[in-house]
Amino acid sequence: MQSTRDDLGKLILRLTLGILLLFHGVNKVFYGVGFIEGMLTSHGLPAFIAYGTYLGEVLAPVLLILGVLTRLGGLLVVINMIGALMLVHVSQIAQIVKETGAWALELQAFYLLAGLAVLLLGAGRFSVSGGRGTWD
Repeated sequence: MQSTRDDLGKLILRLTLGILLLFHGVNKVFYGVGFIEGMLTSHGLPAFIAYGTYLGEVLAPVLLILGVLTRLGGLLVVINMIGALMLVHVSQIAQIVKETGAWALELQAFYLLAGLAVLLLGAGRFSVSGGRGTWD
């Protein structure tokens, strides 16, 4: 049986990732994904792929916050962040230290690795599903 501390840790991870990433999604709900469409087409990719951002930055955070289909939410975050890294941030991968002393991609790395952790750990008991489903 999982301990209460393990479940509390999963809850904190899910809420932190979900809430922080949802801010990005809400911004895209209000202002659209036109700039992402432009980046995609400049790389020869179809513009409609930009709408997948809503899955990774709106749907996934809601799933994480509620603890419903949590592993799917984590997977969507991972896919979204790999796409963002390849499309927007690839030039920063080698930029090890910024003027603040931090890695240029620390925020993106946090989202990617936290999404991976949620994918592997699942929701835990403190979730709508209670962590009982295969994808929770």
